[in-house]
Amino acid sequence: MTPRVGVDVAAIPRIVEAQKRFGDRFLHKFLSDREIAYCGGSAERWAGRWAAKEAIGKAMPSGVARPRMRDVEILPSDDGRPHVQVAPDTTLTGRDIDVSIAHDGHFAVAVAVIPELAQAPTLTLPRPAGEGISPLHEGRNATPDGFRLPARPRDGHKGTFGTVAVLAGSQGYTGAAYLTSMGAARAGAGIVRLMVAQSIYPILAEKCTEVVVGPIPEISPGVVGHAALSAVLRGFTDVASGIVGPGIGRDTSTRRLIEDLLPKVTVPLVLDADALNLLAEHRSILPKLSPNIVLTPHPAEFGRLANMETSAVQKDRRGIASRFAKTWNKVVVLKGAGTVIAAPDGRITLNPIATPALASGGTGDVLAGLIGGLMAQKLPPFEAAVTGVHIHSIAGTDLEASLGQAGVLASDLLLQIPRVMERLR
Repeated sequence: MTPRVGVDVAAIPRIVEAQKRFGDRFLHKFLSDREIAYCGGSAERWAGRWAAKEAIGKAMPSGVARPRMRDVEILPSDDGRPHVQVAPDTTLTGRDIDVSIAHDGHFAVAVAVIPELAQAPTLTLPRPAGEGISPLHEGRNATPDGFRLPARPRDGHKGTFGTVAVLAGSQGYTGAAYLTSMGAARAGAGIVRLMVAQSIYPILAEKCTEVVVGPIPEISPGVVGHAALSAVLRGFTDVASGIVGPGIGRDTSTRRLIEDLLPKVTVPLVLDADALNLLAEHRSILPKLSPNIVLTPHPAEFGRLANMETSAVQKDRRGIASRFAKTWNKVVVLKGAGTVIAAPDGRITLNPIATPALASGGTGDVLAGLIGGLMAQKLPPFEAAVTGVHIHSIAGTDLEASLGQAGVLASDLLLQIPRVMERLR
């Protein structure tokens, strides 16, 4: 049987930077106590073990769950060569694994050779080194806590992968409706149902050929208001998830629609953009809404929701996102460089990937659609949020590499998303 080989290169300065930033908490996420004692504060040895464990993971076939980094221990044998010991009850238990570690300037290089592993019928993906932190590869080679791709059975059909209802767009903001609904479609949802005001319906019906677009009553050209409540509620029947907010505007009647609509919708929801701004005018209802809601604010929107200055939000993004996730009993995605995903139960994931390629209008609409599309495929809100953010950020860095840091359009993400998902599978 042909053995499998994995190779990884770890940048020693990045390990040093991560250890300075997160201290021993970082080391304990990927090293055992015995490894920490053996390394004795040597950044070269830390990086060597990171690279070796990544190489072991890369040598494993797609679809077979990696053990956690702490469940793989690499210490010198009597002859000085690295000896790999794997904790019981993992996919590598009982296998002989050969590892070679070398150092070249600022890098640690590792090669792992393991016997061929049988393909497992699962889509479980690698666990991270810790809390979404991937200091070596900008988060690309390790998936964060909560990351999970939905299953794609070969005999599946459009009903298998769920229907998403989207309420978005207004006059001047038809792009938000397009990007959100297509983001859900590119996430793999079986059907996307887009509800838009009557006067902008012809634009979206022509542009969104793969989306079911339906006109709903408007109170003024391109503006959906409270008069559309019954029509919107019908649109949210028999769906698996929903997205509300991108580009719908801030009319007083629209706020009344949102306030009356949300308590009546029982499916998991993503609330983004203007839905959040409208709720900020009536904050008291937010904790009363279903916990199966993902809020996706940028810092200014978060500040309005939490009644805080944007600068105060930015000073403690992690702590504030976690606190208000518990207060509101909702999953919170605090967007920006170093996106924070926080759950009401205290789980929190930091996305380390940052690229100016994503700093353009509409990329947040795509993210809202992506998360909603993943929830339609039965991912819980926290897992859908973590997975959506990770896919979105990798797609952004891919586009930065191919197009550059400036000039990437939100619509460019739409084709890149399925490519990233397939690569991660």
